Amino acid sequence: MLKTLPLCLCAAALALGGCGQSGSDNNGAAAQPGEAIKAAGDKTLAASIDQNGKFFQAAKAVGLDATLAGPGPYTLLVPSDDAFSKLEGDKLKDPTNPQNRAEITRILTYHILPGVILADDIGTAIDNGKGKAVLATMGGQTVTATKDGGKIVFTGGGTSKATVTQADMKATNGVIHNVDSVLTPPAGDSASGAKQGQ
Repeated sequence: MLKTLPLCLCAAALALGGCGQSGSDNNGAAAQPGEAIKAAGDKTLAASIDQNGKFFQAAKAVGLDATLAGPGPYTLLVPSDDAFSKLEGDKLKDPTNPQNRAEITRILTYHILPGVILADDIGTAIDNGKGKAVLATMGGQTVTATKDGGKIVFTGGGTSKATVTQADMKATNGVIHNVDSVLTPPAGDSASGAKQGQ
């Protein structure tokens, strides 16, 4: 279905993302640049991620692997295993524990963005947004994208930041950007992410 959508829809999405903002204020404006672009590749997002990696193991434990194998499309921000190891507390340490399911789902859905958003699209949205772009997540929150020395940086709730280390790994149902840190959702919003994983 997405094959028939013209690329001009991407430009329209970018234009609309910038139109609703006045000055440099992006408050709550969740632009999704490039969501009309069709992904490529011969494997799904679920099959493209390291099956032994901590992100996939956590996703599988809470049932999000089925979502990532579905039609999508999604943009996936995948933290490195080192990033998971550095995460404070026990949030993702034991993904098989049913008591951790809601919090793990909330964190993982914070790393899934609806639509296909390539690095160039994010960069253009940042430029159009006068230095930042606010993007909606599957969990119902937003992340803010900025640039630092030519690299794309996502800022989550609180002070969590993740820099893109490898971008635009395309799958049949979306695209993957590897990041160097785990983003934490805003505090006090545990319900919306949990609903997504059920």
